[in-house]
Amino acid sequence: MKWVPVLGLVVLSMSGGHVAASDGGYPTDAASLASGRELAEIHCAVCHAVGPDDESAQAGAPAFRDLSNLYPLESLEEPLAEGIVTGHDGMPEFAFAPDDIDAFLGYLASIQSR
Repeated sequence: MKWVPVLGLVVLSMSGGHVAASDGGYPTDAASLASGRELAEIHCAVCHAVGPDDESAQAGAPAFRDLSNLYPLESLEEPLAEGIVTGHDGMPEFAFAPDDIDAFLGYLASIQSR
């Protein structure tokens, strides 16, 4: 177990910092992508750009479309399930249910700029 940086946050990782996707992929159907985008808008859009071409409202907050350039999206699975421990003021603390994690990461995967 160790503390690792993810998205400028500090999260507790039981697996040493990398979590593999459980099935190698995320949902790509329209309903799941819409649900994932809604989660991003509710929990993250106050600071981060959550769409394919918007700008982050908070300086220094990475656009979600660029996350896969920084690290594997799968590394967010565990922190989203167990709760994110923040490294800065104003970041909400939340934990997602397994279906929400898949939808959220499916949405993130769908907007990556690569």
